[in-house]
Amino acid sequence: MTTSRPRAWWKTGVGLVLTGLMLFPVYWMVNVSFTRDRDLRATPPHLLPTDGTWDGYRAVIDQQLPYLGTSFVVGLGTVALTVALAAPAGYALAKLRPPGGRALSFVLLIAQMIPGIIMAMGFYASYLTLGILNTLPGLILADSTLAVPFAVLIFTAFMYGIPDELLQAAVIDGAGRLRTFWSVVLPVSRNSVVTVSLFAFLWSWSDFIFASTLVGGGDHQPITLGIYHYIGNNNQQWNAIMATAVVASIPAAILLILAQRYVSMGVTAGAVKD
Repeated sequence: MTTSRPRAWWKTGVGLVLTGLMLFPVYWMVNVSFTRDRDLRATPPHLLPTDGTWDGYRAVIDQQLPYLGTSFVVGLGTVALTVALAAPAGYALAKLRPPGGRALSFVLLIAQMIPGIIMAMGFYASYLTLGILNTLPGLILADSTLAVPFAVLIFTAFMYGIPDELLQAAVIDGAGRLRTFWSVVLPVSRNSVVTVSLFAFLWSWSDFIFASTLVGGGDHQPITLGIYHYIGNNNQQWNAIMATAVVASIPAAILLILAQRYVSMGVTAGAVKD
């Protein structure tokens, strides 16, 4: 007992140091968001915003609310489309076991390795031909392609662990495959639905490549482009940039906190067989 206690304190100390290093960019982002423009180049830099200002957050309210609204619409649309496509696909791969199911799972795994910029160029050419460039449905569809392969694998792993007896009982009661999926499988798969929804929302919320390529010239742009518009060769609005980043981080942080328990169970589902 006497030797394990110092070890525990040593590990705790290392953990605190590493946590502080990882959280330092967040602290600095908040610090700069309250710092006046003339104090940004101070030497040494101010560790706390002395004579702080709310100008950055006023700029967010005046200029960035439409971008935030667009990001919410795109995020919710991406979540809905991802779950609508991935949940039935995961159910089919896990329980219906169609021919070529393993090959399809491998293809989905490979699809996640394709660089986003390559996909963006393909989407740009296709959207230009179809006439849906600079539209929100086009951006939602593009963002969903990032989430669907991951979502199918998560749903497949989770639904594979659902007892077959539960599905057979639904069939005995007269439920077809669609009714079984909607009334039995989907409610039981709540943890995986929350996990997939969270990751799909966060991917669309933080997307920049698809947004800049597919809706860069449109009237409705997400928050990532809103932040990008502050950046220029002669631009000094760093407090506005950081204030926008702080505000844009709040929804993601809240979702992660609320969904943490479901995500931990949803990601590890199917990892251990009984």
